[in-house]
Amino acid sequence: MSPIPGLQTVGLLGGGVIGGGWAARFLLNGVDVKMYDPDPEAPRKVAEVMANARRALTKLVMPALPPEGTLTFVATPEEAATDVDFVQESAPERLELKQSLLRRASAVAPPHVVFGSSTSGLLPTQMQEGMTHPERLVVGHPFNPVYLMPLVETCGGDATTEATEDRAVEVYTALGMHPLRLSKEIDGFVADRLMEALWREALWLVNDGIATAEEIDDAIRFGPGLRWSFMGTMLIYRIAGGEAGMRHFMAQFGPALKWPWTKLMDVPELTDELLDLLVAQSDAQAGPATIRELEALRDDCLISVIQGLRAADYGAGRVLDAYEKVLFDRASQTSVEPDLSGPLRLHEVTVPTEWVDYNGHMNDSRYMQLSSEGGDRFLRFIGMDAAYLASGRSFFTVESHVNYLAQAKAGDHLYVTVQLISHDDKRLRLFTEMRRADDDSLVATAEHMMLHVDTTLDKAAPADPAILATLATIAATWSRTIGSPRSPSTTPPSNGPRRRDGPSGRAAETARQRRRRRKGLVSKPGPSTRPASRSHACSTRSRVTPRAFTASSGAQPSISAASTNIASSGSPAANSPRDWPSRITLRSAARHRRSIRSRSAAAAGSRSASTQSSIQSPQS
Repeated sequence: MSPIPGLQTVGLLGGGVIGGGWAARFLLNGVDVKMYDPDPEAPRKVAEVMANARRALTKLVMPALPPEGTLTFVATPEEAATDVDFVQESAPERLELKQSLLRRASAVAPPHVVFGSSTSGLLPTQMQEGMTHPERLVVGHPFNPVYLMPLVETCGGDATTEATEDRAVEVYTALGMHPLRLSKEIDGFVADRLMEALWREALWLVNDGIATAEEIDDAIRFGPGLRWSFMGTMLIYRIAGGEAGMRHFMAQFGPALKWPWTKLMDVPELTDELLDLLVAQSDAQAGPATIRELEALRDDCLISVIQGLRAADYGAGRVLDAYEKVLFDRASQTSVEPDLSGPLRLHEVTVPTEWVDYNGHMNDSRYMQLSSEGGDRFLRFIGMDAAYLASGRSFFTVESHVNYLAQAKAGDHLYVTVQLISHDDKRLRLFTEMRRADDDSLVATAEHMMLHVDTTLDKAAPADPAILATLATIAATWSRTIGSPRSPSTTPPSNGPRRRDGPSGRAAETARQRRRRRKGLVSKPGPSTRPASRSHACSTRSRVTPRAFTASSGAQPSISAASTNIASSGSPAANSPRDWPSRITLRSAARHRRSIRSRSAAAAGSRSASTQSSIQSPQS
């Protein structure tokens, strides 16, 4: 089920570099895709694009992506346009070919289905010829890689209606893109015309032996390209004009536009010699890197730039921030069915290669990330949606612990279950289990303490009554059907009551507490004190960090730098908030030990002095 209203399935005409990128955009946003491409290699090529896109998009955004849509290859354009909500054409730049595909597909699609074309320069008015209901065609020109680049230029033809353009903008925005709506159609639109001007001048520089392909790229990537990534051309030149702005800049540099040192109005003849020279220089520049390695490098650099701009809340970074908030809100709207017969299975992920460290298994920080994302899903489940966050209220993680029980490797499919241990007006405590999907074996468990905060007042505050009511219902149901979370084991979650017995159960906990009490680390338990669930000698208390987005800052969900317990077993017992034990952290335990050593040293000194006195007395 697609998380985007009114966009369950799309039809794609063409599965090349651009068509494959569109497939990735739609599929990774949870939308099903029907693709037509006569190339027998299309499935393989699209699969390679999808692999790059999964890796890149999961690195780009902090919220979990929705369940991936389903990709189906069909045999005809008509099949691709049947029972779909939107069609995107991405055939090669040949007018006759595009017109033929659009005519065939539009003959079977209902009148309300909008057609977008990925053309980089053909006029939409020309492509509308022969279409059924031509008013529904609009240009949606993306940039490579489509799954990462936010810009998409939209432009209508003579027959295009405003409702068509509105629908296209709505679809592209829902995919996390930035539609640039053009008021007039023109060959090449805007971005391509600017790139073509630069490309023509670059070809002349190579043709005339002025610079190599690598030197031209260096001139861009170490120079103006850095500025263009966030301010473009016009605003940069306005700044160059100083306090007087663009008028002063044009007065100073405008006359230079008439100097005869550019060749922007002409193109060098593409002779075999020029092509051979250009290809040789390009091959030397790329070195031994394969096309897939270059694509991965390009994607990583794009991710770094976009994420850096998000910190400045500017340009493509602002688009990313808005998209992440949309992903968060969609997860709230598409929460799981409220089946409380067992712990809620709220999050699934396939371990990507970048989560694996030099030991060949998933890095320890990723277990905390996985548990944190499961906790985020629980918060959405109980009603903490975008509107709630916009009101300035959120849950902050104040303490976390994780138990590492088994290794997870790249490609493993894991899922997270979440259980509410206890809660009150301002606090809640969650227990998560991370398991393999193939055999339900337990990989890790974690425990999180969260505090409800009013970010406008910058202090703890009671949660909304509706959320507290939901929590109360969950707690009441689980107290009857589940009970306390049990010790980590290799068996999957069950729907029956949970027992705490065996070596990790209550008897073992009592023994551990007795041993700790003998060492002076804990006091004798009173009537309301429960046995300690596990040793915290290796624990440190985490900072108070935001659990999820806050409306004021737009920050992404925090992966709490939580206190990490390296115990091999043990899990918390359910109890009411008033029975929460005070945890013995590293700092407090150290104070206890220093106090004990001080008392012991004082006692030893006293005994030593007494002994020494008794030995010396006879001599005196």
